[in-house]
Amino acid sequence: MNDNAEQQTPTVGPSYPQGQLAKAFVTALTHEDAGTRRRAEVRGQRWREVLAAMAAGRLSVGSRTPVVGLPPWVTPEVVRGGFVTGTASADGPLQTYETEAARSFGVPAERRALFACCLTEPGLAWLWARLDSGSYEIGVPEEAALLTMAWLVRHGETHAALDLVAELEPFADQLRFLPRPASGPAPDATGAVHRHTVSETVDTLIRRRPNAAVEAQREALVVWQPFGDELLVHWLRTEQDGQFLGIVPDAAWLAQGEVLLDRYRLLAVEHTLCTKHRNSKENLGILRGALEEVVAGRPLGARRLGLLRHAVQSMVRRRGLPGSAAHMALRRCQSQQAALPSHHALAQLMLRRLAVLPLETGITDVAPLLSPVTKEESRETGLPAEAVVPATIGKVVESALSAPLGTLVERGIVPSAEVMAELVPQLVAATTAHAYGDETLQAVMAANYRAFRNRRSLLLLNLERQVRVEELPWVRAVSGQRSAVLGTSDSEGALSVLRHLGELAVQAFPGTLLPNPLVREFGVLDRQCDLGAPFVEELAADIFMGTFSPKFLKAARVAGELLGGTLYERYYGIDYAAIRNLAVIETAEALTRSHGARTSPGFARLCTERAGPTSRPWSVAANGTVIEQAQILTTHNLATLVNRVGIAPRPGWPDLARRCFVTVCRLTTRVHRNPRPLGTIKDAAYAWRQMIFHLSLCPPEEQRRVIAGLKEEAAHHPAHVATRLAPALVGLVLVAEGGTFGNDGAADAGHARRLTGWSTDGHWMR
Repeated sequence: MNDNAEQQTPTVGPSYPQGQLAKAFVTALTHEDAGTRRRAEVRGQRWREVLAAMAAGRLSVGSRTPVVGLPPWVTPEVVRGGFVTGTASADGPLQTYETEAARSFGVPAERRALFACCLTEPGLAWLWARLDSGSYEIGVPEEAALLTMAWLVRHGETHAALDLVAELEPFADQLRFLPRPASGPAPDATGAVHRHTVSETVDTLIRRRPNAAVEAQREALVVWQPFGDELLVHWLRTEQDGQFLGIVPDAAWLAQGEVLLDRYRLLAVEHTLCTKHRNSKENLGILRGALEEVVAGRPLGARRLGLLRHAVQSMVRRRGLPGSAAHMALRRCQSQQAALPSHHALAQLMLRRLAVLPLETGITDVAPLLSPVTKEESRETGLPAEAVVPATIGKVVESALSAPLGTLVERGIVPSAEVMAELVPQLVAATTAHAYGDETLQAVMAANYRAFRNRRSLLLLNLERQVRVEELPWVRAVSGQRSAVLGTSDSEGALSVLRHLGELAVQAFPGTLLPNPLVREFGVLDRQCDLGAPFVEELAADIFMGTFSPKFLKAARVAGELLGGTLYERYYGIDYAAIRNLAVIETAEALTRSHGARTSPGFARLCTERAGPTSRPWSVAANGTVIEQAQILTTHNLATLVNRVGIAPRPGWPDLARRCFVTVCRLTTRVHRNPRPLGTIKDAAYAWRQMIFHLSLCPPEEQRRVIAGLKEEAAHHPAHVATRLAPALVGLVLVAEGGTFGNDGAADAGHARRLTGWSTDGHWMR
């Protein structure tokens, strides 16, 4: 990538939305599941809205104000890829609660009328009552606006309230600024978080349907196998000297056969899950078909008679004669199995247990819910007493456990860094809101923050940044309240939460890149404790424009302070002293300008040089190689967490390094026979890089011990894993013993290779 390439800008045209619309269209037409088809129809409609808005010029794709006429603080409706539909999330038809509020106020069912009413004494009194009781919900941030206005009026901040109203008024007939009613105040999330609410858990259980295969098996055990035994016994009555139909069936036998056939017809109408009894080649079908022939007075042909004899013999041989000890033991065991309650029935019991809990919170103690069926429940539901709740249902209930985040990670309820990032806003909301002195304002700001974090990221170009919560007009209006009470204890509290979350993320998921939503939460806490730690996001290679913001160079300098002279610097061939000098130069240049630099050209140039030459001036793969070099130089936030935040994950760096390598091996396993392995190779290289980082913080002796054990760990995986990783392991040993790679990341000794993820000419791990 040359200087000219850095200036090229990837255009964002309609091709991506058109492709997504086509996928949704095909799914809506062809998918076998009706629910999936309906969801695809909704997605398709949204993509049609995107394309229509783009064609009409109502969208500015790549801008932080993508919808013409809407300021950046308005929450847009965002679909896959960061595209907006042109509609605001707080727009659309009046919600039911808005209509009811208009009726109670005696005003027209219009948003502008509701807005105006809330500026009157009755409207303010209504809002103050919501503030005092906490009985409200904030679904989108805009719904916190009038509550904040009411708080300002009550506390004598009239000018701030009027300024806020003036900024909101142009959108009063379009956006809903009224809070949603709730049965009670939101729970305090200072120490506990939950992945799902009781309401969401109930919805999941309601959607569960009986397992068709299990219910068919139960029907076979309860209905068709006992009926087959009766047919078998009936035919065995015709046996004489080992020959079936050795005696001519008498009238009583035929009459009993007719009774059996009548009952079969009733059973077939009533029990339709199991279909094997209809198969003329199955034993039950053979016995039943032969009986129909004989009862109808038609003689059995040689072929049918042979099938009948074979069926009877095989049934007796496999299960024993009906009434024998072996046969009775088998049927008793099958009867016990059939008597076990279905998962669907136990899910209905769980719904009864959940019905007494508050719906919009988590569950503080799941143990009583997961206990066996009680005698009282057995009498009420017909389920057998002491029946155990199956793990599949228990897992659904446990997902609503409200507990410290570390507890949820330990119990596997938070299985990934991505899921952890979804929960962290609950903690950060409480931490940031604590900076406000008034409890009612704390509650509003916490609810507003949680709603704001549901705002999906936009597709942005030109190093634009996502809208921050501080930019919302109602948050700005009370910013003075926050700064007035912000003190040492609040800063220390934010730093404590930041350190805890950083340790938890690195400790729980050492081989995973920190996801952008989690990095953003770190940035919020960093600003609150005024630490100045440079947290950097993962950049998208398909819209990368060859430039980096200054914080990337700052993060690389922080990494150099920690890693200068270590294995990490040697392995990746970094000159952290040169990076320090570059940071000094660019900082001095920025001070001489009237405005701060939004880019770091020196850092971009360094990453491009380290990525090496490419045959194409602009491509996703070429961009990826440059972005990866930035991640290598900055350690993608690991050095910042250690060197600025002060994390010290347990049980220590050697353990984290070993676990990183296990992740590398697990990912490498997926490369084998994978038609598109590059994404997996990239993730393996990221885990490898984090392993190198953790190794670099180990004492020398411990470092050597861990490296020596990596080959043994690779041997525990499929053979191709050790083969693929052999060049990387040789390269690691080479550098650890004082050797170096060449400029191309290879070394002559033992075919050693430096493991990186992106490549423009085919990856050697393939």
